[in-house]
Amino acid sequence: MKRSRFTEEQIIGILREQETGVKTADVCRKHGIWEATFYKYKARFGGMDVSDARKLKALEDENARLKKLLAVAMLDNAMLKDVASKMYGPPRYCKVLVDDAPACVNVSGL
Repeated sequence: MKRSRFTEEQIIGILREQETGVKTADVCRKHGIWEATFYKYKARFGGMDVSDARKLKALEDENARLKKLLAVAMLDNAMLKDVASKMYGPPRYCKVLVDDAPACVNVSGL
């Protein structure tokens, strides 16, 4: 994702400037952004203080880090399952026949 040229603090400042009564078009022209970008910022940061934006950024960073850790763990788990199935074959269970000699049957039906 492309990084914004404005920090969260600057975006909140732009939004506050518009809330004081300056027209949206004038604020956008002054800061060199499109009105669509302004309204995207307003949807994301509207009503926030600078401290709230910092907390949001910290939570987003932590969420991204945890998603990466989960992806790595799931990949390791899938790899270990694949290696174990090649090493030992599909899972089997044994059932006792009438003559008390266990017969192993393939669970997967193959």
